[in-house]
Amino acid sequence: MKFKLLLLSISLLICQSLSAQWGGFGGNKGPKIKGKISGQLIDSLSNEVIPYATIVLTKSGKTKEINGVLTEDDGKFKMSELKMGKYDVSISFLGYNEKKLTEIELTGKKPDVDLGKIPLTSTDYLLGEIEVKEKRALIENKVDKIVFNAEDDSSIAGGDATDVLRKVPTLSVDLEGNVSLRGSQQVRILINGKPSGMFSTNVADALKMFPADQIKKVEVITSPGAKYDGEGSAGIINIITKKENIEGIAGSINASIGNRQSNANGNLNIGRGRFGFTAGGSMYYSHPIDSENCFLRTGNPTQNFSDCISSQSGTVDDILYSFNGVTNSSRLGFNTTASAFYDFNAYNAINTSFSYRGFGADQNSDILGAYFTESFNRLNVGDNLFSGYDWNTDYTRKFENNDKQELTMAVQVSGNIQNQENTIEESGPFTRNELQNNDGDNLEITGQIDYVHPIGKSNKLEVGIKSVIRNIDSDSDFFNFDSATSQYVQDDVRSNVFLYDQNVYSGYASYNFFFKKFNFVTGLRYERTDIQGQGVLESQNFTDDYDNFLPNFAVSKTLKGFRTIKFAYSQRIQRPSLFFINPFRNTADFANVAVGNPTLQPELTSQYEISYNTNILGFTIFSSFYHRRTTEIIEQVVTQNDAGINIQTFNNVGRNNSFGTNIFLSKSIGIFTLRGGGDVYTYDATGIIQGQEVSNEAISYRLFTNGEVSISGTLKADFFGFFQAPRFTLQGETASFSIYGIGFRKDFKNSSIGIRLIEPFNEFKNFDSDITGSDFRQVSRFQLPFRSVGINFRYKFGKVDFKQRRSKIRNTDQKQGEGGGGGQGQGGQGQGQG
Repeated sequence: MKFKLLLLSISLLICQSLSAQWGGFGGNKGPKIKGKISGQLIDSLSNEVIPYATIVLTKSGKTKEINGVLTEDDGKFKMSELKMGKYDVSISFLGYNEKKLTEIELTGKKPDVDLGKIPLTSTDYLLGEIEVKEKRALIENKVDKIVFNAEDDSSIAGGDATDVLRKVPTLSVDLEGNVSLRGSQQVRILINGKPSGMFSTNVADALKMFPADQIKKVEVITSPGAKYDGEGSAGIINIITKKENIEGIAGSINASIGNRQSNANGNLNIGRGRFGFTAGGSMYYSHPIDSENCFLRTGNPTQNFSDCISSQSGTVDDILYSFNGVTNSSRLGFNTTASAFYDFNAYNAINTSFSYRGFGADQNSDILGAYFTESFNRLNVGDNLFSGYDWNTDYTRKFENNDKQELTMAVQVSGNIQNQENTIEESGPFTRNELQNNDGDNLEITGQIDYVHPIGKSNKLEVGIKSVIRNIDSDSDFFNFDSATSQYVQDDVRSNVFLYDQNVYSGYASYNFFFKKFNFVTGLRYERTDIQGQGVLESQNFTDDYDNFLPNFAVSKTLKGFRTIKFAYSQRIQRPSLFFINPFRNTADFANVAVGNPTLQPELTSQYEISYNTNILGFTIFSSFYHRRTTEIIEQVVTQNDAGINIQTFNNVGRNNSFGTNIFLSKSIGIFTLRGGGDVYTYDATGIIQGQEVSNEAISYRLFTNGEVSISGTLKADFFGFFQAPRFTLQGETASFSIYGIGFRKDFKNSSIGIRLIEPFNEFKNFDSDITGSDFRQVSRFQLPFRSVGINFRYKFGKVDFKQRRSKIRNTDQKQGEGGGGGQGQGGQGQGQG
C-alpha cells in the first residue's frame, strides 16, 4: 500500500511542478495580430472523432505547404501564429476521402476561425444514379489498433464470439476456440475495455457465451503501451458490445435458431439527463452432437503412418495404447449485465456495472480400446458447471481549465467458479468405478488510479498505479465406489486442496508527443509480483517474487496519399493462470493423465514491429513485419513413463524466436467489396524436455477472405473463408483448421431477418494432431458434424443518442487457458481439468 501511494504522490508532484514551471503547459506566446484556424474531424456516419489525421495549410489557390498538424485523440486540431490572409485547408486520413476547405479568411477584425465539426466520408461508398449512400468500412486501421465493425457483417448473425474473431485480420481461432494473434496465443481479451474473470481459466468457453449479435466491434492492439498491464505479450483484443449508455429509451431483441446452435438476447437502455441505465441478457444452447475420436500411441518415435484410423488396422508395430469412441456433448448458458452512470456535473462522474454469467456443459463418452494387448471399455459421464461475476465502479474527475486533464479512480471485484465432475466406469486392465470432482474458485480484487496531464497543444503525460490481488483455490476430490454399501467413498490419498495467491503491484508513466509531424509514444511500466502456494504435497508449498521493468516505444508518421508508417517496440510478461498451474490430476483417461504445474515461471517477450499502410489503385493495403523473442516459453509437454502411460503438463521449455509478416487488402468495385490477406510466421524454438535438448523449426501461415454484395439498400449478402495451417510446439504440431460460410440479411424499418450457412457441402470435419517424444509417437483424430444453417431475427425499438462509458480497469496480466470443454484434453476427448 505504501508503495502504491508513493508512486502516485511522486507522479502528481512531478505534474504539479511541471505545470508551475511551464505555466500550465501552453499559453498564447505570439503577438495579438496573429490568428489561428481550428476544428474537429468526425466520421460522417458514426459521428466518432478521427484522431491523427493530417491537416495541411496552404495559401489560398497555392500548393506550397506553410503549416501542418495531426489531429489529437479527440479529433481536434489547431494551427496558430498565422498571418492575416486567405488560406486553404487540406484534410487526409487512411480509409477516408480527402477533403479540402478553401477561401478561409483571417482578418484583423476576426483573426480566429473555428471550422467546427468537419465530417469525413469513408472510401467505402456506393454511388447511385440519383443519390450517394455512405457506409462505414467493415475493417478500419487506426494508428494504435485494427478495428473490425462486427455489427455491419450479416454472415455472423446467429453465431458466437469465436465466429466474429475469425474474421478479424491478424487473428485466428481454432476448432476449440483458442485465439491466436500472429500465431501466438499469448493474448489478453477485454470486454468494453475492462477485464472479466471469465477469461481467468478458459478463453474458449468464455467466448462461446457471447452471441455475435451483441458485439458491436473488435479492436486489436498489437503494441500496447505502458498504461496497459504488462501481459498479453502478443497483444490485446478488446470486444466492444452494443450495450451503451444513451439519452432516451430504446432496446433490441435478437433470436437465432439453427441446427447446431440457437440463442436469444435482448437489452434495454434508459437515459435521462445526467443519469443512464442499461440492462441486458442472453441465453444460448448448443444442440447435442456426436463426435468420433481416434487415438494411437506407439513406442517407436520414428514409426511412419498416414493417419490414426488406418494405422489401427495392423500396419503399425509396437502399439502401446489405442482407442476409438463416440462423445456426445451439449451446452447451455446465460449472461446478464446491468450498468448505470451519473454525471454530478460537467467535471465529476461515476459509472458502475455488474455482470453475472454461467453455463453447463455435458460430455458423455463411450470408448473401446487396447492397452498393450489387453482390451478395455470406458464410459465417462462429465457434468461441468461454470459461473462468475464482475463488478466495476469508476470515478472520473475532469478539470475546469482543461477538459483533457483527467483523474480516474477505479475498483473491480471479479469471481469465477468452476465445478467439474466425471463419473467413470471402466472394465479391462484398470477396472474401476469412481467419481472425480474438481472445484476451482478464482477471486480478483483490483484497485487503480490513472492521471492524464496535457502538455502544450498536442502532447500529454499519463501516469498511474494499480494493484491486483488474486486468490485461487483448487479443491480436488476422488471417490471410489463401494459395492458393499453402494456408495462412493472418498480416496484421501489422491484428494488434494491447493491454495494459490498471486499479487501484482504496478506503476507506469507514458508520454505522447508530436515532433515535426511525427507522433511519438514512449513509456515505462514497473510490475512487482508476489506468489505463494499451499498444498498437501511438499512441491506445492512455495513462495516466489520478481520485479519487471517493461519499456515501450512507438513512432508513426502520416504521409501524403493516405499512407502511414509506424515502428514500435515493447517488452511484455506472461504469467500463468489457473488453467496452467492447477495441480488437479485428471485421470479420466488412465493412459493420458493431465496435471497442471504450480511452479511455472512467467514468459518474457520482446517485440519489434514495422507497419505500413497505403492506398494503391483503389486498394487499401495494411501490412506489417515483426520479430518476437520469448524466453521461458510455456508449452504443454507430453512424457511417457515405464508403464506406457503419458503425463501431460506444462513446463517452461525454453525460448522461441519468431519472425512474421501479415498483409490485408480491401477493394470496392461497384456493389462488391472484397477483402483478403494472410499471415506468415516462423516457429524457431529450443528447449529442454526430460533432460534432453529439443528443437523445432517450422513455418506456419493463415489465409482469409471475406466480402459483401449490396444487392439493394436493404438487402445484403456476406461471405467469408478462413484457413489456419498447423501450429507447432517443440514436440509436434496441432491440427489445421478451415471454415467458410455465407449470410444474407434483409433490413426493414425497425427489424431485420437473415440466414446463415456454414460449410454447406461438408457434413463432417476431421482434425488431426501428431506429437513425438524421445520414446513414443502419438496421433489422434477428432471428427464432428460441421454443416450448419441458422435463421436470425432482430427487432429494435426506441430512439436514442449513444454516450458510451467504459471502465478504466484492464487486467491483462495472465496467460489464459486454452481449449474447450473446461480444461486440458488429449486425443480430442475434451477431458478437462479445472
